[in-house]
Amino acid sequence: MPGEAAGRRPGFPIGLTVAVLICEVILVSLGVWQLQRMHWKAGVLAHVAALRHAPAVPAGPVLARQAQGEDVAYTRTFLDCPGLARAAFVEVFALRDGAAGVRLVSACPLQDGAYGSILVDRGFVADTVSARPPVDPADRTPVRVTGVLRSPDARSLLTPARRPVGRLWYWRDTAGMSAALGAARPAPVFLAAETSTNPDWQALSPVPVPADIPNNHFTYALTWFGLAAGLAGVYLAMLFRRRAVP
Repeated sequence: MPGEAAGRRPGFPIGLTVAVLICEVILVSLGVWQLQRMHWKAGVLAHVAALRHAPAVPAGPVLARQAQGEDVAYTRTFLDCPGLARAAFVEVFALRDGAAGVRLVSACPLQDGAYGSILVDRGFVADTVSARPPVDPADRTPVRVTGVLRSPDARSLLTPARRPVGRLWYWRDTAGMSAALGAARPAPVFLAAETSTNPDWQALSPVPVPADIPNNHFTYALTWFGLAAGLAGVYLAMLFRRRAVP
């Protein structure tokens, strides 16, 4: 009867419920993942703080441990690089204190061990500086570099590829940059210099590790959990409203 149909309560929204449950699982999973990242970042920060003022050790034994599978990231070390002050370099896009620029990366040959070379991040040059350090492959004057071993950042889907012209990268592609520099058997880590490779060229500023590495993952987790709670509230309010329909 038309009157009975008009007074019948709406049925249970199965499709909408399934969609809401899927969204809830995704949001809660993202929140849990951020909590896991928070604990991971806390461990990294503690490790960095312990090594920040640790005495530098020779690079050879540390890289040997790296070759055996040990994580040696953020270890302070030193090595002698022939001709580093005038070595060829590639550039990696970087930001420092909100200013754009590039970091100059050169290859340092290694005489012994599992690796034949290691990339050295020599420091930051602001975009306002167009000059670059001189390059002279014939210069083999050794330069002792003290710095921190870092693992290269993985390229994300949003990271641009290398420019087709020039030597500018937007991520530390260890294999690609080593090939461009003619460096054989590169180590999977690079050395971020904290001592200057070119003391006479002040525009090149070594910046090995950020002074303040943020850990905002708890805030991100609260955001995802808050979205999950908000979605659940909207869904429950909709159910109560449907049940209240006469």
